[in-house]
Amino acid sequence: MYRNILFFCLSFLLSFHALAARAPAADALYPITAVIADPNAIEVYPSIAGEHLVYSLRDLNEYSVVQVNKNTLKQTKTIAAMQPHEAIRFGRALSNGQILYTSNRMGPVSIWLRNTVGESHTLIGNSNTFNGGLIPLNPSISNDGHVSAFDTTLQKTRRAIILNDYDDGFLNIELLGQTWRHYHSDMFRYKQGYKPTEVGTKNKFRAPHIFIVDRQKSTTTMLPNAQNPMISPNGEQMIFTRDTGGNYDLWIQNIDGSQQQRLTDSPFGEFEAAWSPDGRKIAFVSNKDAAGDVRLTSIYVMDLQSKQMIQLTNSPRATDGGPTWKDNQTILFHSNRDLEHWQSDTMKDWNIWSVQVPQ
Repeated sequence: MYRNILFFCLSFLLSFHALAARAPAADALYPITAVIADPNAIEVYPSIAGEHLVYSLRDLNEYSVVQVNKNTLKQTKTIAAMQPHEAIRFGRALSNGQILYTSNRMGPVSIWLRNTVGESHTLIGNSNTFNGGLIPLNPSISNDGHVSAFDTTLQKTRRAIILNDYDDGFLNIELLGQTWRHYHSDMFRYKQGYKPTEVGTKNKFRAPHIFIVDRQKSTTTMLPNAQNPMISPNGEQMIFTRDTGGNYDLWIQNIDGSQQQRLTDSPFGEFEAAWSPDGRKIAFVSNKDAAGDVRLTSIYVMDLQSKQMIQLTNSPRATDGGPTWKDNQTILFHSNRDLEHWQSDTMKDWNIWSVQVPQ
């Protein structure tokens, strides 16, 4: 009898907790559309330049980078593993059809360019530097390929864990769509609860650094306490994220380091910025409307001249991230929304979605 009563009470508590945890559906701010959706694979971090759309794919436990035409979605290239246990990740599009990506085929992790002529791949920068002391993540590149950047940790104790996560085909899918979490001691692993990204949240890891590589000048420049670099289409500016006492904000500067200024200053988090093709606006990810909740993020747009911001997505349960611009009116992003109930439910997968920017 007591066992039955205990079972009933436990069942009731679990049911009540599930109902309480389930946020009510909200009306969408702007309609969204699934662009690339594969129930058997994971697609994250779309990148567009010219007519080319590039995204990172995990199919079963293998990583690759795929290039398609941004309008027809017809596949034009795939960069797949060339040897056992190789992981191809962080694909970035160039307007001439080249693809920037990272691979562990020559040691820890290196950055490569898949060329448009033949089947050749070019190693970016000095191989002794990239294959030795650095693990380049979250790379970015100008449309002409002359300037690139990436973030990395200089903390030796962190490198082994990051390397294991890089090629882990069974890495929790939540971490695949939120790579900015690599560098925070409370968020780099999957768990049931996280501290919010807000002022006062302590990070036991040392801050990551950004390295900027100018191929024409043959120079490499380091920017301390910075991550998620995004080079402007013309290669003259860079937007990045800086963690200040638990609060992630967006910053902008010229490539040479001049005219650095803060773009956002909320008590929570803004990250993963992306330039519009005309360079006048940026899309970015924020969890400020979720009080810093790590897994409840939305897409925003900022006009760089007026600093006015517009929120584009607002699912109460989804993780929206990795925005890129198809044109000056259309943004693609990845999300774990359910394909049929995209405003009220989430699923255990990432797909690529589209939303229009109001004029």
